[in-house]
Amino acid sequence: MKVWAITAHKAPLECVELPDLHATGSEVVVEVTHCGVCHSDLHMWHGGYQMGGGKFLSVADRGLKLPAAPGHEMVGRVVEIGPDAEGVAIGDSRVVYPWIGCGACDRCATGDDNMCTRQRSLGAVLNGGFARQVKVPHPRYLLDYSGIGAALAATYACSGITTYSAIRKVMPLRKDQPVVLIGAGGLGHAAIAMLKAFGHEAIMVIDTSAEKRAAAIAAGAVRAFDGGAAAQSELLALPVSVAAVIDFVGNNATANTGMAILPKGGKLILVGIGGGEIVLSVSATIFKAQTVQGSLTGSLNDLHDVLALARSGKLKPSLVIERPKTEANAAMHDLEAGIVTGRQVLVDS
Repeated sequence: MKVWAITAHKAPLECVELPDLHATGSEVVVEVTHCGVCHSDLHMWHGGYQMGGGKFLSVADRGLKLPAAPGHEMVGRVVEIGPDAEGVAIGDSRVVYPWIGCGACDRCATGDDNMCTRQRSLGAVLNGGFARQVKVPHPRYLLDYSGIGAALAATYACSGITTYSAIRKVMPLRKDQPVVLIGAGGLGHAAIAMLKAFGHEAIMVIDTSAEKRAAAIAAGAVRAFDGGAAAQSELLALPVSVAAVIDFVGNNATANTGMAILPKGGKLILVGIGGGEIVLSVSATIFKAQTVQGSLTGSLNDLHDVLALARSGKLKPSLVIERPKTEANAAMHDLEAGIVTGRQVLVDS
């Protein structure tokens, strides 16, 4: 099978040939037809994560071995089934839940694989959708997306459930309580659609790109700011105080901007892993009754919920840009350059 693989960090992806996969036990082999391109793929390509304070977590420390295929937002066709796999058939088209845990701990038993400490995530630890095929350990990780476009359904496996999980952490809210989204890229657009699916109206965005701010307004945000002290002053002066800030970038500047606009009782949800740190005053955090919480992708149950929301018509399609998989390198570079509005999805010809 063909694999667009990282063979050396920060070097161009190479199209290499690897043996076809075969299923045993409860395993299922899926031929990937659509795969989204996420910032996490860039971290995998760069070799790791800036943890703040000069610390760096390498992907090798998380278990990744090169050559490796990025890509964790996947839709594909079932091409081989192990003897113990039930509930799927050859030819079925399914969206793949990629955040797979050990399968044996209490978190995995409740569907919270994303919280497992022994990850086997596809496209992060094991080969993902930049490969022609992936091996899924059990059919429960393969979900029917009938009624939803394949490219859009692929994005729900990360951007969909990531925004859903983050937004649930700040709910319930009155629909007029402002929620501020930092970053109007793929996740930001998905979050606007998700908030509107929850019936929320007061959606505000911060992004340094004028094009992305305009796209956010077109998608349903009521205000868009380019950051800075003036924006912070305006947000703090709103007649209804900001209820929550969701940071989809996650670097020093954005996280500290989030803290600066957080009022008494507000919540800051950290999603992006751009790399940075926040210095918190213990007393001030207590006096203001503020919450700072990390949000890590989403659970298998979250993916079921997001697909149901999409089928109900409440979750409107977010912006998706389809590109042939042969443009994998260009897609990664465009994402790194910050010139992508919406979510790129690689399509296997």
